[in-house]
Amino acid sequence: MEHIPDIFGIDVFTEDQMKQRLSADVYNKWRSCIQSGTPLELSTANEIAEAMKNWAVEKGATHYTHWFQPMTGITAGKHEAFIEPTENGKVILSFSGKSLVSGEPDASSFPNGGLRATFEARGYTAWDPTAYAFVRDGSLYIPTCFFSYNGAALDKKTPLLRSIREVSREAVRILRLFGDDKTQKVIPCVGAEQEYFLLPKTMYAQREDLRLTGRTLFGAVPPKGQELDDHYYGSIRNRVSQFMQDLDDKLWRLGILSKTKHNEAAPCQHELAPIYTDVNSACDDNQLMMQIMKKVAAKHDLVCLLHEKPFYGVNGSGKHNNWSLATDTGRNLFSPGNTPSQNAQFLVFLAAFISGIDKYQELLRASVAGAGNDHRLGACEAPPAIISIFLGDELDAIVKSIIEGTDYTEAKKSVLRIGVDILPEIPRDTTDRNRTSPLAFTGNKFEFRMVGASQSIAEPNIILNTIMAEELWIFADELEQAADFDAALQNLVYKAFKNHHRILFNGNGYSDTWAKEAKIRGLSNLATTADALSAYLKKENIHLVTKRNIFTKEEFHARYEIYMDSYRKTISIEAKTAVDMALHQILPAALAYTKSLCETASVKAAFNAKASAEISLIQTLSETTDNLYTKCVALQDNLASIPEDLEESVRYCQNIIVSQMGSIRADADLLEKLTAKSYWPYPTYSDLLFY
Repeated sequence: MEHIPDIFGIDVFTEDQMKQRLSADVYNKWRSCIQSGTPLELSTANEIAEAMKNWAVEKGATHYTHWFQPMTGITAGKHEAFIEPTENGKVILSFSGKSLVSGEPDASSFPNGGLRATFEARGYTAWDPTAYAFVRDGSLYIPTCFFSYNGAALDKKTPLLRSIREVSREAVRILRLFGDDKTQKVIPCVGAEQEYFLLPKTMYAQREDLRLTGRTLFGAVPPKGQELDDHYYGSIRNRVSQFMQDLDDKLWRLGILSKTKHNEAAPCQHELAPIYTDVNSACDDNQLMMQIMKKVAAKHDLVCLLHEKPFYGVNGSGKHNNWSLATDTGRNLFSPGNTPSQNAQFLVFLAAFISGIDKYQELLRASVAGAGNDHRLGACEAPPAIISIFLGDELDAIVKSIIEGTDYTEAKKSVLRIGVDILPEIPRDTTDRNRTSPLAFTGNKFEFRMVGASQSIAEPNIILNTIMAEELWIFADELEQAADFDAALQNLVYKAFKNHHRILFNGNGYSDTWAKEAKIRGLSNLATTADALSAYLKKENIHLVTKRNIFTKEEFHARYEIYMDSYRKTISIEAKTAVDMALHQILPAALAYTKSLCETASVKAAFNAKASAEISLIQTLSETTDNLYTKCVALQDNLASIPEDLEESVRYCQNIIVSQMGSIRADADLLEKLTAKSYWPYPTYSDLLFY
């Protein structure tokens, strides 16, 4: 591999490239656009476009694309060649400022939740100048926002950028109250750890469920799973190691900060963790990472699975979203300090976070809802569906001392007063990690562990940013009007901790007692997508996102409809696939084996030999195949009866279709255990997980 510093970001049109290729005047105007949000003049955009095109062509690009993130959860873009015809029948390579700044994809062909009718096709993409363009597979990729003819956001980037703006403005207001006149911007930062499975392409191709749904709808639990904990952090197979090396090379060339790689807990499961960066870049990078994982895997005759629960009985895959706030001067606002002012500032941001998460816990839960994540949350490898915050023993003790007005330590004889007393230094990792907590404080950030492996991290970060912006706005308003700042500060933090400490929990989130305790505390337990998505309809949540200008009411409701519709379609596809596999693969295999047993029993009977094993197996196989067939017919009938109404259909899918699929799976998995392997029509869990 080439020298890493030499290749890092080599395929990205970075700020250094702009400095080299743009005039000083145009470069400064671009910088001003980034810092203050002022629009670019067309002449400026033209020079940037020309420089960008020349650079991309030097890198082998022949096309450009406005790369956007529609509500499908993945990315999209149409690719346009740089060529323009000339009068003599030749072509030139051309790329204008207008082409850089905006594009026009079809807005009716992407999920829009009713914001666009089929005949209203016009949509627009707009360049996000805060995100660097890059070259990949012969095209110049330009990160853009995607919106309708009427200006409604049809993507995930637009509301994310809005939320970044909101939390920055309100955080700066708080910093000004603490005498910080240098910070001009506060930046939400994220590191998204990505879990995934790798399987041989040949085995994947033999399984209809994996090809059509991304997960196994059938599969008996193998004799060995992850019980021995021998895969986690274990030696990486040569084939997988080569994939990882190739993946790192591709990611580094695109400036993606791929840092850590290791085997995860389940067989064939792995993890990639990047270094923290600003949330806009982190979201773009994670989308690219998922795409490149799949492409590099194919090159190595592997398939990368990003489904939240590809295999029953072993760990599923998530995406740990490590979120924090940093100033443009380089300070982490969730890092405790050594002076009264620094500690008070830290506690204000901590109190705002705790208060906001408690108030809008259901909205945060809804941001990670999905059919795939329903299989994972609470399944003893992921947090439960109940939102709570883990602070660790030391920080939790400080919060309790503020609530109760008691001494923080025995050595300290006075009551802790914010802004006056010096809190003991709180270094990183003063406590053990809590893997069962949805939101764990890990020294200078919060690790949100509920995000599913296939999901875009934009949605939860939009909500985290928005919640924080709202609470900081409330805090800033109160403190700016206070006659006695220290007294107001003390009272504000006290009230926040006192009123919202129910969301704090340091124990085992998997325990039955926690579910009971959470109910007593009044915390929500939205176990399924059908339960969680109702948060999009609640007045307080609609008020939050519209007040902060993250979504219009119509945009927010559109997301509700899109996610509900996606759930309904996902379950329908899975159920149809399950019926198809059961009727056309599993039943024929089991019946063929039953026929073979019958023939064997008949031969034995001719020689007066006992055939008790065959007869017992035949009886069990016959009963199970009959049950399976009956259930498949019933499921087909119920699929044809899914209600037209969106909300009714989602409840119907959750309560009836999903339940029937589970019952069908139980029979199919029993048949797998009873049927001779030579008859079984596709690779088993033992084949897939221990290839």
